[in-house]
Amino acid sequence: MVQERCMSRIRLAYQGFSEKERKVADYILENPQEMINSSINEVAEILNVAEATVFRFCKKIGFKGFQALKIALASEVVSPINDIHEAISEEDNEIEVAEKVFLSNIQTLEGTQQILQNTSFSKAVASLYKAKKIEFYGNGGSGVIALDAYHKFVRSGIPCAAYYDSHFQLMAASQLTKEDVAVFISHSGNNRDLLEVLSIAKETGCKTLGITSFKKSLLSQNVDIVLYTISQETEYRSEALASRIAQLSLIDALFVNIMKERKDEGVNALQKIRRAISLKKL
Repeated sequence: MVQERCMSRIRLAYQGFSEKERKVADYILENPQEMINSSINEVAEILNVAEATVFRFCKKIGFKGFQALKIALASEVVSPINDIHEAISEEDNEIEVAEKVFLSNIQTLEGTQQILQNTSFSKAVASLYKAKKIEFYGNGGSGVIALDAYHKFVRSGIPCAAYYDSHFQLMAASQLTKEDVAVFISHSGNNRDLLEVLSIAKETGCKTLGITSFKKSLLSQNVDIVLYTISQETEYRSEALASRIAQLSLIDALFVNIMKERKDEGVNALQKIRRAISLKKL
């Protein structure tokens, strides 16, 4: 397992920071090199906060102290892939723009892989494997991800569905049972319509799984199992758009694990779909 990196932890927990903690977070994200070369006293003085505030910030994001945070940050800053940002300039040609987009996507995947938690991911796989039915829910851009998830999981042989219309989502969620799993996809984790569907689903007793980017979101706090993605906002792409790459990859990883666990059942279901598609072409 790749060690979880400092800036990934900060971005993941950002919504839950206090005003003073956000000052520390912003300073680290914007000035990582200066942070590495500063003492805790110097950082506190620059930000006009107490040294104890900086120390508590380090503990809050999972480091033993200021020095441990700096060591993790230093290893991240010197890594070439993490120095690449999607800074598109007017002078860039088409290939250079494409390269920066690809490298930005690599960053998104790497950051998400670093925060992947063994326990939560294993629970997600186990729940999906045992499910009598799986339903995927998302709105807007996340609705596209939900449809892609359905497109994959229909090959597993497990009955599944995805709903894009909010009324269909509410109706479908009301029919779930304790044997089913409902997967909710939302970058912010605070989409009002989706949270309403989640509330209906929870009333049925079904298992709920969330895929989001923020620990302190309402989605994170109300689902049974949560998986997180990391993404970075850039000049030409919002954070939500960048997160889709990570969401798709998480769903890919879940699907492959389910196919591995289902063995012959999964293979037989996949072969049926392949035959059906090949006959359609004829």
